[in-house]
This record gives sequence, structure tokens and C-alpha cells, in this order.
Amino acid sequence: MAHQQFGYEDGELIGHAIEALVPNAGGRRHEKLRESFNAQPQVRSMGAHRGDLEALRKDGSVFPVEVSLSYFYLDDELFVVSYILDITFKKNAQQALISERQRVERLNAELEQKVADRTHALLNTLEQLEQRKDELAKALAAEQELGELKSRFVSMASHEFRTPLTAVLTSASLIEKYPSSEQQDKRLRHLERIRQSVNHLNDILEEFLSVGRIEEGRVEARPARLILSDLLNDTITDVEGLLKPGQTVQRRINCLEALWLDPSLLRKIVVNLLSNAIKYSGPNTTVELEAECAAGQLTLVVRDHGVGISAEDQEHLFERFFRARNVTNVPGTGLGLYIIAKYLELMNGTISLQSTLDVGTTVTIKIPYENHSAD
Repeated sequence: MAHQQFGYEDGELIGHAIEALVPNAGGRRHEKLRESFNAQPQVRSMGAHRGDLEALRKDGSVFPVEVSLSYFYLDDELFVVSYILDITFKKNAQQALISERQRVERLNAELEQKVADRTHALLNTLEQLEQRKDELAKALAAEQELGELKSRFVSMASHEFRTPLTAVLTSASLIEKYPSSEQQDKRLRHLERIRQSVNHLNDILEEFLSVGRIEEGRVEARPARLILSDLLNDTITDVEGLLKPGQTVQRRINCLEALWLDPSLLRKIVVNLLSNAIKYSGPNTTVELEAECAAGQLTLVVRDHGVGISAEDQEHLFERFFRARNVTNVPGTGLGLYIIAKYLELMNGTISLQSTLDVGTTVTIKIPYENHSAD
């Protein structure tokens, strides 16, 4: 078997050193190792050698081997027995196993990467689906809100426009029936009714235009120096024409210093609040207007003793075209409080409302202001 493994003829190796069969490689000096073994023999089992061993054939080719060593003494002479196993097939199998393991590891790594990529793509898809879902929900909500707004607008417009237009047509028709000069007072009465109806239509259109300008961002707060008492007194004068028989506006103004606020926006806010208080209160009632300046903050309170607003309706008062159910028979667009709230946003102010049915309503607004010198 040794002749077959190493390619030598029978008897050809006698007298040769063992180095003829085991090449020196990797710093291994077999002559030194043999001297060490001869000096202190030890049994070495198959495969106990550290590192790989190679055997050398006669033709110079090498092949992997595992070697075991044992020994015995005969007549005090050391004899060494060596078993040599050609492990070429084993090495090839190991290398194939290593290659296969590496291939599997590569496949696993590629698979894990694919799984990670697919997971990432799936998460992105899910995130996009959630975004689309949210967008669709918002679009649906906006569409529903738009539908409700259209419905409210049509309902409000059909009522608010019909009433003054009917009054105009009726008065114009009646004027034709008073041709003589003795009937001038009747003509003037109907002309005044036409004038009031036209003014009412103008007010409605102005509210629509105000909402449009606000939502387009074309309204800005432009602070200027103002005397609050003068502005409030002028505003009360403007709404006196709306007072019902016996109605009065009581004022309490505790603000002597000059303020730096937008007078136009503030005037519109107060006119709207007073108009609502007068509109939804009966004859012989009092509307209270209180104003106080302290610590850089203006507090305005408008209080009426009218029909009041239910708790359920109070949640929607600042929505466009919303009107409380107990005042649908009273003219109005449902835009006043919405516009007030938007004006207050521009002025960094706030609004709060407390109301009880058949008791009255109190509206409180708070607006920060600055003091500036007269120049």
C-alpha cells in the first residue's frame, strides 16, 4: 500500500531518510521533529498533528495525509510504526462542504437582504397606503363639509335674499299706486323700506366677501393708535338704528390709555357682537358692553338677556353658515361669529361664549395690545 501511495518500487526506499516521503513546508523541519521523537518517543494518534500534513510522491506531487505514530523496543532497539492515511477525498469533501456552506451563507445573506428590501418596500407601501387613506379621509371629510356648507348656503341664501327682494318688489309695486303728490308720505315710506332691504342685501354680500378675503389671506391686522372709548361710542351710535322699542345699550369702559390695535377689525368685531345681542334680544331689554384694559390686554364683554343658545349648538357656533336652531326665523347668514373668530386670530386674540336658553348670552374677547407714544 505504501508503494502504491508514494509511487516507489519494492525495496526502492530502503536506506532513504523519511524526508523523502514528507516534504518540509511552512517552517516544518521533519529532521528536528524526528530527532525529538527518537529522544522521547510518544504515541501520536491519527490526526493529532497540528496543521495539515502533506506526503510527497516519487513524481514530486503531494497529497494530504493523516499520520499516527507508535513505537516499541526490541532488544533495547527503538522501532517506530507509522500509519499513513490518504485523506484527499476527505479534504475534497471538506472543501466542497466549506464551499457549499459559503454558498448557503451567501444565499442566506442574499435572502435576508431580499427579505429586508421587500420588508422595507412593504413598509413604504403600507405607509403610502396609510397616507393615501388619510388623504382620502380628509378629502372625504372636506367633501362632506363642502356639501354641508353648500346646503347651508343654499338654505340661508334662499331665505335671506328672498325676504328683502320680496320687500323691494312689493314696495316698488305699491309706489306705482301712489301717483298723486298727496301720497308722497306713502311713497317715502316704501322708498325707505326699499333702502333698508338693499342695505340688508349689501350687508349679506359684505359678509360673503369678508369670508372670501379672509380665506384667501388678503386680510391683515394693521395696528394703529386708537382711543377705545371713542371707537366704542361711535360703534354704539352705528347700531342704534337696530334697537327694538325699549332696548338700550349700557356701557362701562375702563380704559383711559391709548391702545395700539387695528381699529377697523376691532370696530367690525364690536359691531357684529352688538348687532347679534340686539337681534336676539326682545324689546325693553338691555345690552351691556364692558371694556377693560390691564397688563397689556383688552377685555371686551358683550352681554344680552335674550333667547340664549343651547349647549349642543354652542359647539358649532364658529362654523361657516351655522345658525342655532332656536333662531332660524331671525334673519342672519351664520357667518358673523366665524368672521369674528378669524379677525381675532389675526390680532392674536381669543373669544369665549357662555349662554343659557331663555336667559341670555355673554361673549368675552381678549386681545393683547401695545402702548405707543402719540408720535
